[in-house]
Amino acid sequence: MILKKLIIRILSIVILSGCAQNVAILGPAYTLVTTGNMVQTGLSYGSNAVISKTTGKSATQNIKELLIPKKDDTEFQKLVKRRITETRKKLNLTK
Repeated sequence: MILKKLIIRILSIVILSGCAQNVAILGPAYTLVTTGNMVQTGLSYGSNAVISKTTGKSATQNIKELLIPKKDDTEFQKLVKRRITETRKKLNLTK
């Protein structure tokens, strides 16, 4: 029984490993199904693709990088970044 489960899992990984590149389409596809708005779906996918192609990082990685305090930040920028960090800790969204 254990061997059968192991073989099934290994085969699943091998078969589905080619699907990793198509996972990026899941977000916009979900948006299309739930809202039915094709324009919103196209803009969502297109903007994510442009950001990833231009910067080499995902939109989430870019936002995380922006939240890191820098020496040349103004007081307002430091305040906003500190408040975002505090709010994330309160909401437990640090991961």
